[in-house]
Amino acid sequence: MRKPAKYLLSVMAVCMVVMLAASSPVSAQVDQDKLDSIIHDPFRTEISRSRDQFRHPLETLTFFGIEPDMTVVELWPSGGWYTDILAPYLKDKGKLIAAHYNPETEHPFANFFQSSYLAFETKIAHDPDWYGNVDIKAFEPPFTKAIVADGSVDMVVSFRNMHYWLNDGSIDFVLEQVRAMLKPGGMFGIVDNRADVYENPDPLAENGYINQQWLVQKIHEAGFQALEHSEINANRLDTADHPNGVWSLPPYLRVADDEDAQKYLDIGETDRFTIKFIKLGR
Repeated sequence: MRKPAKYLLSVMAVCMVVMLAASSPVSAQVDQDKLDSIIHDPFRTEISRSRDQFRHPLETLTFFGIEPDMTVVELWPSGGWYTDILAPYLKDKGKLIAAHYNPETEHPFANFFQSSYLAFETKIAHDPDWYGNVDIKAFEPPFTKAIVADGSVDMVVSFRNMHYWLNDGSIDFVLEQVRAMLKPGGMFGIVDNRADVYENPDPLAENGYINQQWLVQKIHEAGFQALEHSEINANRLDTADHPNGVWSLPPYLRVADDEDAQKYLDIGETDRFTIKFIKLGR
């Protein structure tokens, strides 16, 4: 395995990103105390909190620079792992818009999308004191458009979704919609599964892993500029070459009957890149 070189080349590939950080806007006023209190609140389930060691929510949201008075769109929150943190953080001064699955979809995964949307909607409605007024919108690339007014959003975040949109061919639509949502100078934060840099980029990300440099270039072409890259969510134990791709690892653990699941538990969740982009132009 060439894992150390993978990290060296990843850092080299985004050296321009790191250099640009010096010219980024004034540091965001992230309320770390509030975030930390929410993250450690017993309202979050034990299962959710057990994943903090891999997802690093305090460090990730601080890196993205999410301020408590921002309007933020969370793309495809699914079960709402990050919503459980973002919603109470933004509810008093800001706004969270959950761009969820389309419950009226005709997608092959329609049953999952519908049940996930309903569970999310029910969860938010059940605890208004915690979640506040989360605005839930159906977002199904490439069919739903203008889920919010153009230029009305401070930040859009995507946690491990980009590989799905690469796989179904809707990535260009997604990036177009994200750019339209954002205010001039608005931020786009992405966390996703990192492929081995020695592998040829797979534009469909069929195993769930994405070539980091390739994706950065694609997002640049869509009218963004990478501002900063972080290794917050890196996992050097993940070789990115598992039989069932990212789904071999927890929390999925799609492991064949004749395989030892413990070796995947020992690896932990996937190796991930974490990048912050800024919208260029108007």
